[in-house]
Amino acid sequence: MNVANTQIQMRKGLLEFCVLHIISRGEVYTSDLIDELTLAQMIVVEGTLYPLLNRLKSASLVEYRWVESESGPPRKYYSITEEGKDFLSTLSETWSSLVNSTLAITTKN
Repeated sequence: MNVANTQIQMRKGLLEFCVLHIISRGEVYTSDLIDELTLAQMIVVEGTLYPLLNRLKSASLVEYRWVESESGPPRKYYSITEEGKDFLSTLSETWSSLVNSTLAITTKN
């Protein structure tokens, strides 16, 4: 078994949760999302992020607005919807439960 593949799958599984969490703090531009995810070592590329953002938009969990830019094309800024906040709240509860369960298993001698 390849440990790198397992690590990638673990990160991918958490990516949607992390992206929603970042967007829930306020309107965000895609490059800011990538910067924060990279800084947190949740390595992600645009080819992964854009399809995820489109899925979140299609599910009515996030929305976006176009903002004119003085130095180039308009920018798309994402924000979370009320439905997205409810969804994120449920994911947060699930995450808490998973962390507790994982710790109970991995810290047992």
